[in-house]
Amino acid sequence: MHFSLSRLTVGFAVFVAFSFFYAINSISARDPTSVFFNPRKGYAPRYSAVRRQQAGAFISAYDPATVVKAGDEKKRKLCVGIPSYNREAAQYLPDAVGSLLDGLTPEERQEIYLIVFIPHSKPEVHPAYREHWLSGLADEVLIYGYGIDRMQYIRDMEQKRKFDEKSLFDYSYLLDRCTELFTPYIAILEDDAIAMDGWYHRTIAAIHEAEQQAALRRAKPDFLYLRLFYTEEFLGWNAEDWKHYLFNSIYVAIVPTLVIFFMRFAQPTKKLSLVLMTRRIFIAMYAMLAVFILTYFALGRITVLPLPVGVHEMSQFGCCSQAFVFPNTKARELVIYFKERHVGYMDVLTEDFADERGELRYAVTPSLFQHVGKRSSKGDDYGKMSKWGMSVAEKIWSFGFEKFDWRALKKEHEEVTKMRHQGQQTSASG
Repeated sequence: MHFSLSRLTVGFAVFVAFSFFYAINSISARDPTSVFFNPRKGYAPRYSAVRRQQAGAFISAYDPATVVKAGDEKKRKLCVGIPSYNREAAQYLPDAVGSLLDGLTPEERQEIYLIVFIPHSKPEVHPAYREHWLSGLADEVLIYGYGIDRMQYIRDMEQKRKFDEKSLFDYSYLLDRCTELFTPYIAILEDDAIAMDGWYHRTIAAIHEAEQQAALRRAKPDFLYLRLFYTEEFLGWNAEDWKHYLFNSIYVAIVPTLVIFFMRFAQPTKKLSLVLMTRRIFIAMYAMLAVFILTYFALGRITVLPLPVGVHEMSQFGCCSQAFVFPNTKARELVIYFKERHVGYMDVLTEDFADERGELRYAVTPSLFQHVGKRSSKGDDYGKMSKWGMSVAEKIWSFGFEKFDWRALKKEHEEVTKMRHQGQQTSASG
C-alpha cells in the first residue's frame, strides 16, 4: 500500500476549505460565538417578522364581543405582567400583547391573568393607555395607587432619571401585584419582547420539567426562575473555562502520538509503521491536528456544542431580563430582597440573590420569546457595548428563536390542543 503524504495533505486541505465555506455561509454565519459570524444574517428577523405581523393583525381585529379573559382563581395557572414605558419614537406594547394572545385557545386564555402596568406618575403619557384594545384585552391595566407623598417620590425619580432605582421599584411593584393573585407561577415580560406561537403550552411543559429536575437535585421541586429568553452571545468560549479547553485540546493532541507508538511497538517490522514514524509525517499530522482544533473553536460553541432542546440549568452567562417565570413563593422573597437593595438592575440583583442563597436557575431552549426593541426605555444606548452600527438593545437577540417555522408551530399547537381535549374527555369519562 502506497502512502502519499501529498495526497493526504491536499485532501485534508480540500476538506478544511469546504468546511470553512459551509460554516461561513450557513451554520456559523448565525452563531454569535463564531469568528465566521455574519451580523447581517444573524440578526435577520426571520420568524420574528412573521410573528409581529400576526400580532399586529390580532390587535387590529380586536372585537370586544369575542374577547376571552382570565377564568376564576381556581383555573388560573400563570400571572403575566408587562411593565410598559412610553418610549420615544417606538412603541412595542401592541406587538407584545398581540403575540401573547394570538393563537391561544379559550381554555389557555382562561388560565392566564394578564396585567399591563403603566409605570408613569401620569399614565396618560403612554400612547396605549386610553386605547380600547388595551383595557379590552388585558385583565388589568395597572397604575400606581399611592397617595401624594409616595407619588412625589416617583415623580422625583422620573425627573432625575434614576433608571436603576425606578426600574427596580416598578419591577417590584408589578411582581408584588402578581403575588397577590396567588397563581402558582408568575411571568414578567418586557414590553419589547414578542412570544412565539404556542408559548403558553411550552412554558407550562417547561415549568413541569424544571420542577422534576429540581426535585432530582434537591429532593423538592424548588427553583428560583425559568428563563424564557436569553441571548447566545455570552455562551461562547468564555475565558473562565480556558483550563478546560486547554486540557481537552491536549488530550486530543495525544491521540496521534499514542496511535503511532502503538503501531511501532505492536508491528515494528511493518512498512506502514515505519513510514508513519518519519519526521515529515509526524509534523504533517500535528499540523493538520492543530488546524482541526483551531477550526473547531473558530466554528463557535453554539455550532459545535449547541445547548440541548428543553430545560437545563443556566446559572452563568444568562442574559437578559426580557422574560422570566418565578414560582409565587420565590417572587415574594425577591420582592423583599429588591426593596432591601433599593437600587440596581433587576437581572443583576436576581443573580446576586441566587448566588447568595444557592438557588437553582433554569432556561428553556430554544427561547420562547424574542427581544425586538431597538431603543432602551432608558434612552439611546449606543456605547462601548454596541457594534456593527447596532445599539446595545438591538444586540439583545435570541438567534435560536429565528429558526422557528410558523407553519410547524401552528401544527404543533393544534396537536397539543387535541391531546389536551382527549385527556379531559378521558378524565371526565373515568
